[in-house]
Amino acid sequence: MAADIFRITLAQLNPTVGDIAGNAAKAREARARAAADGADLVVLPELFLAGHPCQDLVLNPAFQAACRAAIEALARETTDGGPAVLIGTPWIDDGKLYNACVLLDTGRIVATRFKANLADGDQKRVFMRGPAAGPLSVRGVRIGVAIGEDISPEESSSYENVIETLAETGAELIVVPSRSCYLRSGGDRRLSAAVARVTESDLPLVWLNQVGGQDGKVFDGASFALNADLSVAAQLPGFAAEVTTLAWSRGDDGWQCRGPVTTPSEGDEADYAARVLGLRDHVEKHGFTGIVLALTGGIESALSLAMAVDALGAARVRGVVLSGPDMPQESPAIAVAARFGVTAETLPIAPAVAGFETVLPGPLAGDARHALLARVRGSLLLALASLSGALAVVPRKTSDRHGCEIGDATGGATLVDGVSQAEIVRLAALRNRWKPANALGPSGEFMSPDLAGRASSDAFEG
Repeated sequence: MAADIFRITLAQLNPTVGDIAGNAAKAREARARAAADGADLVVLPELFLAGHPCQDLVLNPAFQAACRAAIEALARETTDGGPAVLIGTPWIDDGKLYNACVLLDTGRIVATRFKANLADGDQKRVFMRGPAAGPLSVRGVRIGVAIGEDISPEESSSYENVIETLAETGAELIVVPSRSCYLRSGGDRRLSAAVARVTESDLPLVWLNQVGGQDGKVFDGASFALNADLSVAAQLPGFAAEVTTLAWSRGDDGWQCRGPVTTPSEGDEADYAARVLGLRDHVEKHGFTGIVLALTGGIESALSLAMAVDALGAARVRGVVLSGPDMPQESPAIAVAARFGVTAETLPIAPAVAGFETVLPGPLAGDARHALLARVRGSLLLALASLSGALAVVPRKTSDRHGCEIGDATGGATLVDGVSQAEIVRLAALRNRWKPANALGPSGEFMSPDLAGRASSDAFEG
């Protein structure tokens, strides 16, 4: 007889691409938490075991075999009577590679479900489409599994209506493991898609997203659950790992839940938090000791400094003013760095520039001189970072007479690249009065209101 209480643990976690052992360890930790909560099922995000974006790594037969071995090991551990595990992984079936979710329970691989509606790009290139399939039975409850874009409302001639299939074949509750990147206002689009599918199926839905930064992408978490009446059953925070157990109760109208509801970050606060998380994970997952940040007296530099300290703490941030004829040694950036407890220094670039000029047949002028100054700065910054195993960072890439792609000269690491001047001003003013959760920097005003409210350019001009 099926129970009237069904507990699902949502493991909103931060996997690392290629780290199968590390990701499996996180799955084990989540299962232990779920067991302590008396959960029946623990759910992990889409492609969690491999990490995302895994791109061509999943085409490697050795990597595929390692994923399967890790899944089999996790399955054997479920003989202890604890919660079942639904985990995302690449999976070979009949010689074909699928984006799969695998159900592990009672010491074995109970079932697999394959993603039917693949996103454009790498998903369609490396994975085969799976069929729409019926629900899984977990402790007597029929759980429908729809992976990521399987709940997308964008139907086409090749679209598989996975939710319709699940509803018609007896699913009681829909679970959607996902790996959705952060986009400004993206939460509204996700919620709209989920609401449409709940309305269509008259079934409650749990949407689980991964969190963390990886290879230039940021995944914001912000997982949620909806009851069949479209009320919010739970809302997890954004930009933070979270393991939460939801207790679903069976009533005359099906399953319902009243779990924790956190107000997720939106707008500029979410944009700021995404950049902080992206930098933190870029440094941690690539093994850098910290960062060396090029400083100027402008607002972009000050904002980048704030983001860096919020991500890593002051001890792992080194500020450098590469002074030259276009930038005085007494830069206000030194004072801003001091407010954050960051060690900052001024290094003159004149000797390096003079070295170039001595081998030239004549003096440079205009754009050519600007380009030389920028490339000297970029090369020095990269060299300084390499001495300590740190990441070289500039506020943004600049080009033409404003630096000639100094971001490329440092390996392309930037913090406010692609952000408009208007948004930079808003973000700086925001950080002056607000500090995001999990930020390692100090609270309070870090730059003068005059600087925070003034649009400027941090170009390295000569």
